[in-house]
Amino acid sequence: MPRHAALAALVATILLAAGSPAPAQLQPTASDPVVARVDGTEIRLSDVTEAARRLPEQFQGMPPQILYPLLIDQLISETVVTQAGRRERLHEAPELRRQLARLEDRLIQQALIAREIDAKVTDEVLRERYRREIADKPAEAEVRARHILLATETEARAVLAELARGADFAALARERSRGPGAAEGGDLGFFKRDEMPEAFAEAAFALAPGQVSPAPVRTQFGWHVIKVEERREQPRPSFEEAREDLRRAAAEEAAEALIERLRAAARIERFGLDGSPLR
Repeated sequence: MPRHAALAALVATILLAAGSPAPAQLQPTASDPVVARVDGTEIRLSDVTEAARRLPEQFQGMPPQILYPLLIDQLISETVVTQAGRRERLHEAPELRRQLARLEDRLIQQALIAREIDAKVTDEVLRERYRREIADKPAEAEVRARHILLATETEARAVLAELARGADFAALARERSRGPGAAEGGDLGFFKRDEMPEAFAEAAFALAPGQVSPAPVRTQFGWHVIKVEERREQPRPSFEEAREDLRRAAAEEAAEALIERLRAAARIERFGLDGSPLR
């Protein structure tokens, strides 16, 4: 299915909004009381709650006795500026009207896609996706390896000869390697097969713990001598651990499917920069 520009960003915006509840201490009451009034314009607790929801995460945990007056003061400032602009009839300016129309379009898009996601991305759908994509798949293998990266095959074979005579791999890596992890004895930590260049991964995953590659391995970075220290299977995440990633993927697919349906049902005409029809 084709992917359309900015779709991922649009879905991400919706998911972020859905996943960022207001701080509990600022939840509006059922009556939604007025908390300030500016020349007759009311500011309600729900406005404060919405302002809190838009705050960066690091500020949402501030004590309510500090956060509450700051937010009200900010809303008062916004209101007086808005009122001044309206008195000067800035909202009637053609360019501002165009911007408001674009903003309205954007909000409508987000609302429609959010509704589609809410309908299609259910807990049942996510659990089935988890079963299909994670639970039923074999655990992914990982190895922890060291390497010594050298500029030429001749240098690499010389290092292999030294190792065969009993030299310490980590010490040689600190002394000779030109690659990442040299200061740590060439230790690359654990990695999956697809996280390394193909030739490197093929050689590393063919070794048992304690084994050194019998021949130098060439990649775009140079010549590697590889030693595998450990092998393990990466444990599969639980459903709760994987839930957010599963939801994001399912939401994007639901949004793409909706857009494709709408495009297929629409009469779309394209024109060139000169206004002539494109075929």
